[in-house]
Amino acid sequence: MDERSLTERLITYDTATLDGMHAAAAFVKGWLDSHDVEVQAELHNGRPLLAATVGADDGPTVVLHGHLDVVPGDPVQFTPRVDGDRLYGRGAYDMKGGLAAMMAATCRLAAQQAVRVHLVIVSDEETSEEEGMRASDRIVERGYVGDFAITGEPTNLHIGIQAKGVLAMRIDVRGRSAHGSTPWLGDNAVLKAVDVFRGIETLPFTRESSEMFDRPSISLGRILGGDAINRVPDHCAIDVDIRYLPGQDADEILAAIGALEGAEIAHVFHREPIVVDREQPHVRLLADAVAAVTDGGESIAVGRDGTSDVISFIRAGVPGVEFGPAGEGHHGPAEWVSIDSLARYRDALVRFVDSIAQDARRTDLRIA
Repeated sequence: MDERSLTERLITYDTATLDGMHAAAAFVKGWLDSHDVEVQAELHNGRPLLAATVGADDGPTVVLHGHLDVVPGDPVQFTPRVDGDRLYGRGAYDMKGGLAAMMAATCRLAAQQAVRVHLVIVSDEETSEEEGMRASDRIVERGYVGDFAITGEPTNLHIGIQAKGVLAMRIDVRGRSAHGSTPWLGDNAVLKAVDVFRGIETLPFTRESSEMFDRPSISLGRILGGDAINRVPDHCAIDVDIRYLPGQDADEILAAIGALEGAEIAHVFHREPIVVDREQPHVRLLADAVAAVTDGGESIAVGRDGTSDVISFIRAGVPGVEFGPAGEGHHGPAEWVSIDSLARYRDALVRFVDSIAQDARRTDLRIA
């Protein structure tokens, strides 16, 4: 079963659900076990977490990081469909294709004894609402760290060296109820909440730019307000997803939002921006590996509007990047991954680890 077949199989599991996560994790563990890759399995906050180590017992260490969970999709999206080079399905691009290729690469790297390779797989990457330690933080706590980490988020075979930070927040807005026939006697909290969101869009931080980003991202994800059509709502909560730029200050952004009339910030999920030096040695080695399996063009060119769990490794002092196969439409109705890019992605990972091994051998020769 190659990375294409693996991707198709993984798509069939509705891993937006807990049952689907457990079924997919059981399949992944069984597949890796059948290829003589021993897998450690546990639960974290009720969700499956898998970890495997191949290669050397010590020395240079690379972490390959993936996630099983997906955002919800229509039932038809969990039946994979192929059209030319495009493999369609929920999670094909984000990131079951990348995960399948990582699994295949791990099996190919199991026999070498120069580099230690950790394959770690979590099931809570797509949520921003769970409290406490996330699975990727648990992985780091368990010691699955190294010299460099790669998370297989979709990047079209480019290397993501920067990503926006996350401020996902719930904002409460209060109003005054009245009968629906006399709305002028009330103070509509839903309309006030929309005004708060429009106010956020006009704050100075929204007009700033950086080296890799034209502007921050601001999305109104949910409006929760009102309990009857004939009653003016006296309370509304809005969920706002802000992706802020490297160099911007999260506390200043929160203070500016909190100062808006009527806005009361009730909850915040925060992730720092990701920034890795493009001249970092492992980044350069990965770029060389990508060049060898593509047209040789510049691959260190991606600033990611989204973010990823690679931040857990960066916080622990492990440089890491987002790097994944080609495709389009993640989180959308027509998500697809390039079948050709899956093999190229797998080969780039293997070449990258091989290049680290060659560097290690050259260092040993110099020491000898």
